[in-house]
Amino acid sequence: MTTAETAVAAGSPDAASDWQEIQRVVLPGTGQEDVVPLYVDAGSSHGVRLVEDDTLYRKPRKPDEKLNLVSSQPAEAHYEDFLSRESMAVRPGQHVSFGTYFNAFPASYWRRWTAVRRVRLVVETEGRGTVVVYRSNARGHLQRVASHAVDGRQRAEFELDLSPFGDGGWYWFDLNASRDGIQLVRAHWDARPGRTHTGVPARSGSVLVEITTLNKPGYCIENAKQFAAHPEVLERISEILIVDQGTDHVRDHPEFAAVEAALGGRLRVIEQSNLGGSGGFARGMFEAVEGGYDYVLLLDDDVVVEPESIVRLVTFADHCKKPTLVGGHMFDLHARTILHAYAEVVDPYRITPEIPRVDMRLRHDFVDSNLRQTPWLHRRADSDYNGWWMCLIPAAVIREVGLSLPLFIKWDDIEYGLRAKKAGFPTVSLPGAGLWHVSWEDKQDDIGWQAYFYARNRLVAALLHSPFAHGGRVLRESFQIDVKHLFSMQYYAEALRSIALADVQRGPEALHADLPVKLPDAVALRSQYSEAQFRDDVDEFPAPHSAEAPRGIDAAGSPTRKELIPWAAKAFARQLTRAVAPEAAEHPQAHLAHKDNKWWRLANYDSVVITNAEGTASSWYRRRPELLKPGIAKSAAVHAGLWRDWDALAARYREAAARVTSLEAWRATFAEHTRSDGGRNRGKH
Repeated sequence: MTTAETAVAAGSPDAASDWQEIQRVVLPGTGQEDVVPLYVDAGSSHGVRLVEDDTLYRKPRKPDEKLNLVSSQPAEAHYEDFLSRESMAVRPGQHVSFGTYFNAFPASYWRRWTAVRRVRLVVETEGRGTVVVYRSNARGHLQRVASHAVDGRQRAEFELDLSPFGDGGWYWFDLNASRDGIQLVRAHWDARPGRTHTGVPARSGSVLVEITTLNKPGYCIENAKQFAAHPEVLERISEILIVDQGTDHVRDHPEFAAVEAALGGRLRVIEQSNLGGSGGFARGMFEAVEGGYDYVLLLDDDVVVEPESIVRLVTFADHCKKPTLVGGHMFDLHARTILHAYAEVVDPYRITPEIPRVDMRLRHDFVDSNLRQTPWLHRRADSDYNGWWMCLIPAAVIREVGLSLPLFIKWDDIEYGLRAKKAGFPTVSLPGAGLWHVSWEDKQDDIGWQAYFYARNRLVAALLHSPFAHGGRVLRESFQIDVKHLFSMQYYAEALRSIALADVQRGPEALHADLPVKLPDAVALRSQYSEAQFRDDVDEFPAPHSAEAPRGIDAAGSPTRKELIPWAAKAFARQLTRAVAPEAAEHPQAHLAHKDNKWWRLANYDSVVITNAEGTASSWYRRRPELLKPGIAKSAAVHAGLWRDWDALAARYREAAARVTSLEAWRATFAEHTRSDGGRNRGKH
C-alpha cells in the first residue's frame, strides 16, 4: 500500500470525523434475479480485450477489428446469498467482485465535476477472507491498489486518491472468501465535504421528485411504493409530485390512499390537461422553483426505478462545483441488463442525438461483457443532455435559463440540455444511477402521430442552437426524410411533417397555445390514411396476392452513398410512371415484419401489410402515386423557403425563447389548464 491508499483495521481510531457517506453498496431486491450482474459479479475480469492500444497511431483500427475474445467460464453470484439490501454471504473459496455498474465508484466523474479529491472506502465483514481494492484508468486497464486480510467481525478502511482519474476510471473492491466463507455486512464510500459553487461546504439539498403521467396510474403507484419501502431514500425526498394529464386518474387507483399514507404527507397530485411531456415536466420545474426546493428530479411514468439512484443523483449534485444537471441511465425494461446509452451528445452540424465516441456501443449487455471486461466504459463520457426519463435539475438553473420549451413531446430534454450548456451549466450522465424503461427498439414513433413533433421540434432546436449557416445539414436531411416517407407509402407521417414545417415558419408565438390542440389534430388526421389504422389480427386483412413479385426486396441494406442518387432516380421514376398493380387495391402483395419496414424495401411495393414495432397490430400500406410528385414538390418549396428565411426566423426564435420559457408564460398556461392542484400548499416537507 502507498500513503495515498491505506487500510485501517476494525477498532482503530478514525482519523477524521467529518467523512460523509456519498455512495453505499446495494444489492437487488426480491424478484430482481435477472439484474444480479449489475450489482455483483462472480465472473472473470478478462474475456473481451483489445489486442492492442493503437490510439496514438496515425490510422488506428476500428475497435471491432481489435477485439480479442477470450473464452472464460461465465459465473454469477448466487441470488440466495443476498441477505438484505446491503448484506450478502460469499461462499467458501468463492470470489465476488463489486466492480459492477451499481456498485463500483465512478471516480472520474467525482474527480471532474466535484471538489472531492479523496474518498474513503469502508467495508464491514464477518468471517475470514480478503478485501482487495482495484482501480482502472481511462483505457480500461485494471490495477490492484490495496488489500486487507479480515477475520471475525471487522471494518476495513481504505483512503483513496482521486487525482489519477482526469480522463476516466473507477474504484471497486472484491471479496475473497476462505474455506469458512465470509459475509459482507455493509460497505460504503465516503468523502469530506468539498466547496461548491456557493463557496460553502456541500449540504443536503431539498428535492422535488416529479412524475409526469398519462393514463398509467399503476406505474406511478408502484414507483411510489418503492420510495415508501426504502426509508433511507425517502429521507432525501422532500416531496413527490405526480402531474396527472390523463383520464385514468392516479387518485382513483385502489392503492392510492394506502400509498399516500405510507409516504407520510410527501405525495401531491396535480391534474391538468394533456400538455405533453414538456408540459408535465415544466410543471415540475415550476413547482420546484415556487416551492423553494433546491432540485427537481424529473421521472417518466412507465419506468422501474432503482431507488438508490435518487440518493446518488442528489448527493452528486450537492457536491458539484457549479449547478449541474445530473441524469440517470436507462436500461431496457424487458432485457434488464442492457444499457441503452452511456452518454449522449448532439451533432451540431446535423442537430441529431449521437453517442459521444465511435468506440461506445448502444444497447450494451452487462451479461455479455461486465464492467471490468469493457474498456470503453472506463473512459469518462461527457454529455450534452440526459433524457428526462430521469434527470435532476437544480432550481438555480431553472431560474437562470427558464423552463422547458412548450414542445409537447420530443426534443424538449435535448434542447434544454443545450440551453443550459450555453449558459454554463453542464449535464452529467452519472454511472451507477439508473432505471428501466421500454426500449426504443420497441417503438417507432416517427411514423405515427409523433412524426409532427419530431419534425417541428428538431427544426426549432436547430433555429435556437445551430452554429452553422442555414442550420448545417438539418434542412437537407429534413427533405430527405420527406422523400423516404413518400417512397415508403407513409403518407400520414408525411402529411404531419408538412404541417409541422408550416408551423415552424409561423414562429414561436403560438407554441403555448398549440400545446393542447396539436395532438388531437394529428390523431384526427389519421383516419384519412390506411397505413395509420391498425388491426390486432393480421387475418383481418385480405390474403397476400401478387401477379408480379416486386423486385429488389432482398437487398441487404440501404443504397450506399455512391448508389443513392441513381437508385433514388430509378425509384422516383418507377413510382411516378408505373401504375399501381390492379390487384393491389384488393390484396396486399406481402406481409412484412416490422424489421423489414425500411424505405428501400417498401419503395418496391404497391401494397403491403406491416406489423408495428410493438408486435401488437398491423396496418395496410398502399401506394398512392397521385401524392408522390405534389408531395416532393411541396417539400422542396417549403425547405427552400426555410433556407431563404433561416436567419430571420432564427433571430425570432432566439429573441422569443426567454419569454416562452419563463415562469410567467408557463404560469398563465397552467392557470388555464389545471383541473386540481392537489389541495395542499407548496413548500418544503
